[in-house]
Amino acid sequence: MYPHPHCFHCPPADPVYTDPTVVVQDYYHPQIVPVVHTVQIVKRHHCVPVPKHICNYVVKEEYAAPVTTSMRRGGVTRGRR
Repeated sequence: MYPHPHCFHCPPADPVYTDPTVVVQDYYHPQIVPVVHTVQIVKRHHCVPVPKHICNYVVKEEYAAPVTTSMRRGGVTRGRR
């Protein structure tokens, strides 16, 4: 529908202002906080038995009786020790 030239038009209204609405925008930034942890190191020394094998050699010399040959059985006979 097209407006007619004889139609009534309302005059512009004055604006109405309301109380301001508060909008909070939070921004977070890292802040380095030193946290010191004390570590105590205790060095404990323990004696632990560890076997160390030592060999003790005893040398004994023996002399055998001379070797004799026998014609019976065709073998060699040795003397007793």
